[in-house]
Amino acid sequence: MFSQTEENYLKCIYLQLEKNAQSLVTTSVISEQMKTTAASVTDMLKRLSGKKLIHYKKYQGVLLTKSGRIKALSIVRKHRLWEYFLVEKLKFQWDEIHAVAEQLEHVASELLIDKLDVFLGRPKFDPHGDPIPDHHGKLSLHRLKNLSLLKPREKGKVAAVVEQDPDFLKHLERLQIQIETPIKVLDKAEFDRSMTISINGSGTVNISYDIAKNILIGK
Repeated sequence: MFSQTEENYLKCIYLQLEKNAQSLVTTSVISEQMKTTAASVTDMLKRLSGKKLIHYKKYQGVLLTKSGRIKALSIVRKHRLWEYFLVEKLKFQWDEIHAVAEQLEHVASELLIDKLDVFLGRPKFDPHGDPIPDHHGKLSLHRLKNLSLLKPREKGKVAAVVEQDPDFLKHLERLQIQIETPIKVLDKAEFDRSMTISINGSGTVNISYDIAKNILIGK
């Protein structure tokens, strides 16, 4: 059995590895993400290392073991399936679901999660565009390109968002940008890298570089 705190650490480590495609996650990054002290992080890493869930190199960082990755993927799977359920079945908004899914992800029953997966039609991606691991921990990946890298006249559909802070998601909604929204780049400013884009083939809006770099585009 694992405590909720242990599960939260494993998920945090996995997400940082996934996000930055790096071999090690530093204790300072974990401390920042978990909003706790470096001393508390060190104590937890020693505990997880003792349970053979991570490889911990002092002053260097952390890497998940095979069993640690399996456990982390299980937690991520639960979280993203619950997010999908909350949006698709209970009609939550995509900016409302993260905190609720954080509570639901600690449900211990794998049978419940498997049945939830079947009930939802085995979705491949959650409402933010993140891949949902299947029962075996496999993920469906698609080739994405950061909106900020698109050139004028290039287009595609919103496939995922990097920043998932509720305020950012609400701002995207005000711009009428959601998953699957068609976007075409009309112009880019060299000075501040802001963009003029067309949304749904009609509406035109100017967005900052900070917004563009947090939107991922698929074909």
